[in-house]
Amino acid sequence: MASSSSSAGSSYDIPWVEKYRPSKVADIVGNEDAISRLQVIATQGNLPNLILSGPPGTGKTTSILALAHELLGPSYKDAVLELNASDERGIDVVRNKIKMFAQMKLTLPPGRHKIVILDEADSMTSGAQQALRRTMEIYSQTTRFALACNTSSKVIEPIQSRCALVRFSRLSDQEILGRLMVVVEAEKVPYVPEGLEAIIFTADGDMRQALNNLQATYSGFRFVNQENVFKVCDQPHPLHMKNMVRQVLEGKFDDACSGLKQLYDLGYSPTDIITTLFRIIKNYDMAEYLKLEFMKCRKQGLPT
Repeated sequence: MASSSSSAGSSYDIPWVEKYRPSKVADIVGNEDAISRLQVIATQGNLPNLILSGPPGTGKTTSILALAHELLGPSYKDAVLELNASDERGIDVVRNKIKMFAQMKLTLPPGRHKIVILDEADSMTSGAQQALRRTMEIYSQTTRFALACNTSSKVIEPIQSRCALVRFSRLSDQEILGRLMVVVEAEKVPYVPEGLEAIIFTADGDMRQALNNLQATYSGFRFVNQENVFKVCDQPHPLHMKNMVRQVLEGKFDDACSGLKQLYDLGYSPTDIITTLFRIIKNYDMAEYLKLEFMKCRKQGLPT
């Protein structure tokens, strides 16, 4: 068993996702092309308006926060306005908070600008986005805007045309494992390799989810193994799902339906079941045409 000894002195007041958030752009895991572009900006200091687009937990917000720290240094506290657009997405927040911040007089080093960071910007209303576009135009000499979103297509075209687009993708299993190993060693978390594999599976390329699941499992059970992880994450167990797939391939449809009913009885939603099943199928040892048939059923919304 590969494990580290437990420590009663671990701190619980800080979420690990914050405690181990990289403070420099170069330390961010994954998305090498996107990170290299941001490193050039950090070095040269010529920050454009940015749209950072990609799935949750891939480093969008962390990247722009780290970039702002590197560009502004001690001025960061006064020169950065960070908002979550999903909570404050109406036109009033643009007219009041953002406009007042953009109007504020502030002495910064040459070539540096105030920065407005809008997380989940794709959830802003159309009216708020139109108001934001005008604000971006008026205060372009003093303020830069960084919009993090899951889908850039939900940002209106006039804003897109004023921003450089930086795309992020889901992290690989190895990238997530590397960061998990740093945390379990620093926090002296007892684990078995299968436990970390389960965390990586449940995270599905989302680093934030992986760290949250790791901390929740350790806090709840003091030991990270497969069973404890799936209890915390409350997802259908992959072994159960693999058995169902095997039964379907062997023509044992009644057994597969019984397994499906067990999952319903345990309270799992159809979305939980289909999502987990789809991820199992992607790596299952079967003919490609069979994988395509499973995926076709999923796309049509049929029970697989």
